[in-house]
Amino acid sequence: MAAHAHKVKRYHGLLDWLTTVDHKKIGILYLLAGGLFFLVGGLEAILIRIQLIKPMNNFVGADTFNELITMHGTTMIFLAAMPLLFALMNAVIPLQIGARDVAFPFLNALGFWTFFFGGLLLNISWFAGNVPDAGWTSYVPLASPTYNSGHGVDYYVLGLQIAGIGTLLGGVNFMATIINMRAPGMSFMRMPMFAWTIFITSALIVFAFPVLTVGLVALMFDRLFQANFFETASGGSAVLWEHVFWVFGHPEVYILILPAFGVISEVVSTFARKRLFGYSSMVFATVLIAFLGFMVWAHHMFTTGLGPVANALFSIATMLIAVPTGVKVFNWLFTLWGGSIRFTAASMFAIGFIPTFVMGGVTGVMLAVAPADYQYHDTYFVVGHFHYVIVGGLVFSIFAGLHYWWPKMFGRMLNEWIGKLTFWTFFIGFHLTFFVQHFLGLLGMPRRVWTYLPNQGFDTMNLISTIGAFLMGVATIAFLVNVVVTSAKPRNAKADAWEDGRSLEWSIPSPPPEYNFKQLPLVRGFDAWWKEKMEGHTEMTPAEPPGPIHMPSPSFLPLIMSIGLFIAGFGFMYDKLYLAIGGIAVTLFCMFLRSVFDDHGFHIEEEEQEKGVHA
Repeated sequence: MAAHAHKVKRYHGLLDWLTTVDHKKIGILYLLAGGLFFLVGGLEAILIRIQLIKPMNNFVGADTFNELITMHGTTMIFLAAMPLLFALMNAVIPLQIGARDVAFPFLNALGFWTFFFGGLLLNISWFAGNVPDAGWTSYVPLASPTYNSGHGVDYYVLGLQIAGIGTLLGGVNFMATIINMRAPGMSFMRMPMFAWTIFITSALIVFAFPVLTVGLVALMFDRLFQANFFETASGGSAVLWEHVFWVFGHPEVYILILPAFGVISEVVSTFARKRLFGYSSMVFATVLIAFLGFMVWAHHMFTTGLGPVANALFSIATMLIAVPTGVKVFNWLFTLWGGSIRFTAASMFAIGFIPTFVMGGVTGVMLAVAPADYQYHDTYFVVGHFHYVIVGGLVFSIFAGLHYWWPKMFGRMLNEWIGKLTFWTFFIGFHLTFFVQHFLGLLGMPRRVWTYLPNQGFDTMNLISTIGAFLMGVATIAFLVNVVVTSAKPRNAKADAWEDGRSLEWSIPSPPPEYNFKQLPLVRGFDAWWKEKMEGHTEMTPAEPPGPIHMPSPSFLPLIMSIGLFIAGFGFMYDKLYLAIGGIAVTLFCMFLRSVFDDHGFHIEEEEQEKGVHA
C-alpha cells in the first residue's frame, strides 16, 4: 500500500488539543491540568494555615477544616504532583530515548482524559455540598457509611478510581515505550538517569495502583451496596483498609520521588558540566529503593497493635531504605564537586533540593524507630516530615525540571531573574512553614486539629508557619508571572538551550517537530549528545536513511470515553441507574469503535519534513 494512501483529518485550535495523541501536546495538557489542581490544593493549604494562625480561631468551622485537609492532601498527591510528573515524562522521555512517540499514543491520550475527569469529579464535590472529609487516607470506620452517610466519600472513591485508570495506563505505556522504543545503540546502561527513574516508577505504578483500585472498589461496595469489607460490626476489618491503602500508599511515595531523583540527576549533571558521578550505582540504588518501597508499608501502622515482631521487621526494612537513598545523595554531591557550576534557576532548585530532602529523610529514619513512633505518631512532627520529603523533594524537583525543560517544551527561555526570585521565596517560605512543625509535634500538637488553646507553646510557631505558607504562595505567583511574561516572547530558544545539554532531547529543535527525529539517532555511549559534541559533530549520527515518517491519527475517542466514565460516576453515586449504565455504555461503545476501525495513521513525506512541520 502506498505511503500516501491514507489522508488524515487534521484539526486546528481547540479541536487539535481535544483530539491530540502527540506526546508533547499531552505533556502540555498534563502541565495545565496539574498546574490548575496545584493552585486549588495550594489555596486549600493557605486556608488551613489561616485557620491555624492563632489559637481559638474561627476562620473556618471544624467540618470545613476536615474537608480542607482531606481535599488538600488528595488533590496535591493525586491531582497535582502525579500529573506534573506525567507532564515532564511525556515531554521528555520519548526525546531522551530517541523515539518518535510513546508506544501507545491513543492510550496516552486516554490516560490524560481519564485522570482529568476523575480529578474534576473529585473537585465538583465542593459545589455539590458533599465534600470528602475523612482525611486523604480515608480511614474506615470514619469513611464507612455508618459514620459518613453523605456522598462526600463517594466522590473520593469514584473520582480516584477514574483518575487511577489514567495513571495506570500511563505506567503501562511508559514501561512499554522504554523497553521497546529506545534508539539504536541505546542499551539500558546508556539511558539517561531520568529515563531510568521513569522506567522504574512505571513498574511501581503497574504494581501499586491495582492495590488502591481493589481497596477503593471494596470501600465503594461497602458504601453503595452495603457490603461488609470494613464494617466491624458485621465482621469486617477496619485495619484491613489500612493495610490495603498503605500497600499502595508507600510505593506511591516512591512513585512521586523517584522521578524527582531523575530530574535532579539531569539538572545537576548539566549545570556542573560533568558526567553524573556513579551512574551505575545510581541505577541499582533506584531499583533497590523501588524494591524496598513495597516492604515497608506497615511503618504507617506501628500503633495499630501488629505486635513487636512485625513492628521490628518493618522498622528495620524502613531504615534500610536510607542506604540506597544515601548513595544517591553522595553521587549528586560528587557530581557537583569539582564541576564548573552554573547557578541558573533550575540548578538552584536542584541544589536546594539536596539538603532539604536529606532533612526529610533524617526525620523519616527517626519515625522508623517503632518505640519513638508511638510518641511522634499523629503529631505535627509527621506533617513536617512528609512535607519535607514531598514538597522539599518533589515540588523543588518539579520546579527544577520545568525551568530546565521549558525551552525544549515551548521554545522559549523562562526569565532567569524571576526564576531566582521564585526559588528564594519558595525556599525560605518552605523552611519557615515546615521546619517549626517538627517542634510543634514534639511539643504535642496533634495533626488534623482545627483549633488549639492558647499558651501551650504553639502560638508563635503556628504564626511563623502561616507566614511561610504565604511566601510559598508568592513564589507560585512569581512562577505564573514568569510563564505569562515568557509566553509573549518569540520562540527563539536554541536546540541545545543551555549549551551544556548531554542527552538526546538537546540535539533536536526547540520545540521539537511533530515527529521528534527526522532520522532516528545512533547512540554511541552514555550522554550520547555530549559525546557527539566532544567529537566536533553538530548533529547526531543518524541510524537510518531519511524517508516518510508514519504518525498516529488524532482521535475524539479518549475524550468521549472519559466523559462516559465521568457520567457513570454520578450515576453510581446518586443511585441513578440509567446514568451509570448510559455512561458505561458510551465508554464501551467507544472501545468497540476503536477495536473495529483500524487507525492507519498518516505519513509525513520528506518534502513536508524539509518545510518543518511543527506541532
